[in-house]
Amino acid sequence: MPRMLDVSDAVRAEIGDEEADRLLAGENAPGSYDCTSCRTPGDSAQERTSTVLFVGDETAVLAFAHATCLPSQVVQVTEEQLRGAVRSINADAGASGGAPAQAVPEGAAPGEAAPEQAVLGVTSGLVLVAGELHPALVVEPTAPIARPGSTGSGDEFLQLLVEQGYLPVADLDSVPPVLHGWSVLLAMGQLHAVLQPGADGGRPVAWWQAHQPLQVTDGWRAAANKHQQVLLFAAPVGSIGRQPREDLLRDALDRAAAGGVLVAATLPLAGT
Repeated sequence: MPRMLDVSDAVRAEIGDEEADRLLAGENAPGSYDCTSCRTPGDSAQERTSTVLFVGDETAVLAFAHATCLPSQVVQVTEEQLRGAVRSINADAGASGGAPAQAVPEGAAPGEAAPEQAVLGVTSGLVLVAGELHPALVVEPTAPIARPGSTGSGDEFLQLLVEQGYLPVADLDSVPPVLHGWSVLLAMGQLHAVLQPGADGGRPVAWWQAHQPLQVTDGWRAAANKHQQVLLFAAPVGSIGRQPREDLLRDALDRAAAGGVLVAATLPLAGT
């Protein structure tokens, strides 16, 4: 039976026309599946379904997602990430949220790769804004970040983000504006990357990418799929710290905002 599958040009180029046609004809596509993004059941015979191809260094895995959760796309990951993602298909979803994880940003925006190769700490948590819980990522580098080519020791992390479209926030009373072209990649129920626009309008590249997919709580993932967007807050080194609970994280965000050292934007979920 033919399936209601979306196979993007990028996925077709990777798997070949013959395999793509077999999928569309229903020969190799599953009827029912667990969405690789929201982890809830889907049926490619009854609802639009995206093909998502995860490509590692040596292997590739084809997964399926509700078209409303993810567009059909090719996701470049490391072999280690791919193995972890495959394990997550059958693993119980969810782990402790709000626990910070660190990764060196790849394809960073200008200024992110400082001479000392500062690492970005990323914390996920739910943030209450205007009476509603929103999924949020909080980014704080482990060292000051200077502008490329600068010989000074100043920290220009926030200014560099402002130049990319992030806005200073004085409080957390309202949701920040959407920053188009940027997005948060949540796939196989885990957080993979924050993407920024590619050069000259090309394919998005990773501004931050996890060394291995990061698990988020069921509540965080549900909120992300409900809003189809994620709030991203950023502050200079030493402003937020490693907060083990969401209430403490919120307190730290409020202090950073009141101190004028917090910028933010709303990023579409797995956008573009």
